[in-house]
Amino acid sequence: MSYIIEFKHVSKSFGRHKVLDELDLQIPKGRITFILGKSGEGKSVTIKHIMGLLKPDQGRIIVNGVDITDYTIEQLRDYRKGFGMLFQNAALFDSMSVGENVLFPLIEHQRDKMSIMLERVEEVLTQVGLPNMQHKYPPELSTGQRKRVGLARALVTRPKIILYDEPTTGMDPLVSEMIDSLIVQLSREEQDLTSIVISHDLKAALATGENLLFLYKGKLALGGPPKAFKESTDPVVRQFFAGKVEGPMEFF
Repeated sequence: MSYIIEFKHVSKSFGRHKVLDELDLQIPKGRITFILGKSGEGKSVTIKHIMGLLKPDQGRIIVNGVDITDYTIEQLRDYRKGFGMLFQNAALFDSMSVGENVLFPLIEHQRDKMSIMLERVEEVLTQVGLPNMQHKYPPELSTGQRKRVGLARALVTRPKIILYDEPTTGMDPLVSEMIDSLIVQLSREEQDLTSIVISHDLKAALATGENLLFLYKGKLALGGPPKAFKESTDPVVRQFFAGKVEGPMEFF
């Protein structure tokens, strides 16, 4: 299996609090990976290291076979162009139209003719099920539509990696299912696309994820396909997936 991202003994502390503790993990290329764990176990810190927003106190981070750990600010700026990001609240600019929101990353990072960029905007809006919506404004959209616009914006630069930050948190079940279906659809349509999802949604992780990484106390407690989690006898894993709050692990 080909891995697009590898953490090798990565540690990160904030003051006396160690969030990542010699974390080793591997994320396969072209697959949907869910990063799971309760709040404070290092999910967001892991994503920030992948994006180069944080540097590890020790350890190495390898992306596409290249060690990015000591990248300069200029190198990181170019490196991040290879990523798309769907934020928890979609993070749209309410003063911009849908088309302008999706166009924004192209103007920031590319130098194509405007006609070519506008064609790409319509292409990705159609891809997420929102054709001919360029002239709408975010306040006019439903929650699910806003999420899809955010996803279109994440896709528009043709990234190799998309990061999803709690994409279904606060969504009703129908919208959550729609977002999960879109993640799977995009993975099938863009076979080289690697999707990394931070989530508390265990049902979605088991149904949608191809590779699950479960963090506990800054380490990888278990990594593998959903089947490995369903069959695991590890008490920490069982406690998390059963949603229990009691027990000797004091997990919650």
